[in-house]
Amino acid sequence: MLELSLRMCIDYRALTKVTIKNKYPIPRVDDLFDRLAQATWFTKLDLRSGYWQVRIAKGDEPKTTCVTRYGSFEFRVMPFGLTNALATFCNLMNNVLYEYLDHFVVVYLDDLVVYTIYSNSLHEHIKHLRVVRESKEIFESD
Repeated sequence: MLELSLRMCIDYRALTKVTIKNKYPIPRVDDLFDRLAQATWFTKLDLRSGYWQVRIAKGDEPKTTCVTRYGSFEFRVMPFGLTNALATFCNLMNNVLYEYLDHFVVVYLDDLVVYTIYSNSLHEHIKHLRVVRESKEIFESD
């Protein structure tokens, strides 16, 4: 289905030139597939609005200014498209879910994969999903 919605596009090339790049390593897809190859159950959770949950550092809001014919606006949360947005979000999710990584959670970009390896039980998988769901930092914002 074709989605006909407007999307804002901001040219951050000037900001990108002066931004110190976050060297956070993005996981290799083939490593993730190797990890999930043994999974009996897995669920992919798309955190596509996740970037909009991460607060811009106090004082950095003016760097995200967008000028339109209706006025000048600053982001208070991290928009997708900033140089370090992806790395910042991955790092945040890995920190929030640290104790579950490589046990039953994989973070990749703006997705979480919750998986069950050592049990054929759907009940066990649902238990893993509940543990992730109860990590409130993921699903709630200020």
